[in-house]
Amino acid sequence: MWIDYLVWTLQNLLFPLVIPVVLLTGVILAVWVERRGAAFIQDRVGPNRVHIFGFRNAGLMQPIADALKLLVKEEFMPEKADRFLFFLAPALSMIPALLTFMVIPFGDVLVLGKYEIPLQVADLNVGVLFIFAIASLGVFGVVLGGWSPDNKYSILGGLRSSAQMISYEISMGLSIIGILIVFESVRLNDIVQMQGDLLFGFLPRWGIVVQPVGFLLFFIAALAETNRIPFDLPEAEAEIVAGYHLEYSSFKFSMFFMAEYVNMMVASGFIVSLFLGGWQIPWAPTEMLVEWKGPLVAAALQVGMFVFKLWFLMWVFVWIRWTLPRFRYDQLMSLGWRVMLPLALANIFVTSIVPFVLGVY
Repeated sequence: MWIDYLVWTLQNLLFPLVIPVVLLTGVILAVWVERRGAAFIQDRVGPNRVHIFGFRNAGLMQPIADALKLLVKEEFMPEKADRFLFFLAPALSMIPALLTFMVIPFGDVLVLGKYEIPLQVADLNVGVLFIFAIASLGVFGVVLGGWSPDNKYSILGGLRSSAQMISYEISMGLSIIGILIVFESVRLNDIVQMQGDLLFGFLPRWGIVVQPVGFLLFFIAALAETNRIPFDLPEAEAEIVAGYHLEYSSFKFSMFFMAEYVNMMVASGFIVSLFLGGWQIPWAPTEMLVEWKGPLVAAALQVGMFVFKLWFLMWVFVWIRWTLPRFRYDQLMSLGWRVMLPLALANIFVTSIVPFVLGVY
């Protein structure tokens, strides 16, 4: 009986609590990766001065110092701001980012005797649609954050962001239609499971292999959705000072800041699940791993593989940010509507024809 209660607690209480904690802790590591990555690309040292009793740990103390600084800074609110919306906007940016990760599987079902524990908080039959539905709510946080302070630069940042996110969400949604055609499911666990198959007997049937154009379009759209360089027009310092979060300070500003990195982790996890095999280890299916080392070790290896792929993509996000220059706004919108949208539609057409012509899928 106590084992039944333990399994129920693990699935219904522990996982939903652990995932937000892991994501928020991952923000600290992501900030460190960002700073050290920038220093590496620009051939400089990076953060290394903050220490605790002399221990610098390669700059890992710097994000902790930043968090403490933001918590003790003075709270500021513009005189003409809408108080309710001003406080609501950071939460509307953070909460959808935390919720979307709940449907991403980070391991296969862990079988312990008669018990089956899915390594996923919510195994929804419409997991892909859930992520798009909840993630799209994040635009309200940015728009309200730009509008509520009654500041012209904030409003411009909010308008830029809303136009950018809506434009690239269309291409992002169309870019995965090919994946849904190939794997015939909108349930993320089904998509990841089918990526464990082999094409021609040796090539992993990952989404990036069967949908390379879809992967490229989705990745570019993910960069735009997370407002990362070269798509950081909503925060462009040269034109609009800091954009939609210009009037925010202290903890409310940190929520916008953390939401960006949480969105990066969610986007990376989603890309891993759709295009990079998810928790699948190439040429090592779950049955082989369980027979080799048992279910617990198999689950640990799969979770480790998922985390490795996710943080590899996080590094690519950092690499791109500190390598490419920012677009002009007309270039950004032209890329979204004149290049990515037609390519996404063409990819759907080609993907629909290929199975009948070649019989590959």
